[in-house]
Amino acid sequence: MQTFNHYTVMRNEAVEALECDNSDKIFVDATLGGGGHSELILRKISNEGRLISFDVDPDAIEASKKRLSSYKNITIINDSYVNIKENLLRLGIEKITGGIIFDLGASYHQLTSAQRGFSFMNDAPLDMRFDKTSKFSAWDVVNKYKEQELVNIFSKYGEEHFSKRIAHAIVNSRPVNTTLELVDIIKKSTPRLNSKTHCATRVFQAIRIEVNNELLNFENTLKEVVTLLDSGAIISVITFHSLEDRVAKSVLKSFSLNCRCDRSVPVCKCGGKLIELVNKKPICASEAEIKENPPSRSAKLRIARRV
Repeated sequence: MQTFNHYTVMRNEAVEALECDNSDKIFVDATLGGGGHSELILRKISNEGRLISFDVDPDAIEASKKRLSSYKNITIINDSYVNIKENLLRLGIEKITGGIIFDLGASYHQLTSAQRGFSFMNDAPLDMRFDKTSKFSAWDVVNKYKEQELVNIFSKYGEEHFSKRIAHAIVNSRPVNTTLELVDIIKKSTPRLNSKTHCATRVFQAIRIEVNNELLNFENTLKEVVTLLDSGAIISVITFHSLEDRVAKSVLKSFSLNCRCDRSVPVCKCGGKLIELVNKKPICASEAEIKENPPSRSAKLRIARRV
């Protein structure tokens, strides 16, 4: 396995939001990745504090276990964050007393590992699975989806302006087996634009989101996590594109309302306000960080506290 390289975006801001200095509470890292956020949390919490970290990617698990091997108060779980509640209950934990952090999107390691099929710069089999045990991959999307289904996901998840052209070209070029075959189809079916963004960026993003069911998984998990938080516990969420941020903003705003019931309901049954927004507008990476790591420019941090 190649070295697991991953730049931890807004590392200090996202962890400082958890207010975990010398804390003896329970914290969760929903997206362990290279272990950057987890390591900083572990440095800050007390010896009585506890961190539970999740990742579905075995490469991330292997790398982070080595990186964090000197810490005794961490439990690393090779599972998706969609199963946070079940795993915590298995550990005898009913409430997240300190807080939880989400760092969404693919890691640098995933995007640059040629064999994983996330990158449009390297030739590889069409894959894009975060979970290597899943049987559903990018190949299935590209080769089995109907033309209109491809149009829909390219438009919805990639906000791609030329979705119809690209989808039509893909269907007429099947079978498509590798990343560079797909890139070539995209290039031939779209006009050359004077843009810094590669012509395949949006389509690859859309396929990756579809393969891993990213947006729905995140939305459902975020809603569940709010109910798992103890009073005063904090949610810290880093997103990397407008679709993720829209989900985070919508869910957090909804739970911050005094009532979420339908207006036709005469008496409130939702339990009222569950969280308060720490920042109504997202926090962005500093100029210094963006200079050091240009992809940080798209990151947005949202923070909320359980009431």
